[in-house]
Amino acid sequence: MKRLFWLGLGVVTGVALSRKATETARQVTPAGLASNLGDAVRELAGAVGSFGAEVRAGMSEREQELHNMVEDRSGVTARLRDGRHAAAERPVRRARRAEG
Repeated sequence: MKRLFWLGLGVVTGVALSRKATETARQVTPAGLASNLGDAVRELAGAVGSFGAEVRAGMSEREQELHNMVEDRSGVTARLRDGRHAAAERPVRRARRAEG
């Protein structure tokens, strides 16, 4: 019975090591390296994209904070025009030049 146990343990260990060696050898081939590199590039692109989204969200939030601060301190209200903020001041009246 002991011999059968050790034989089974040896077979299981051999199969596991063989599969691990085959997988390692596949990863070292040019196709395996290209696959790993492609996965790394996709992961990096996703990280850069999410970083950009976070930066844009932070910029919008900070811009809103600054507009609120300007409105509080100056009393000038701002409105959104064509995706950009523009001061909604009363039109400035200019003096006419005297002709003559």
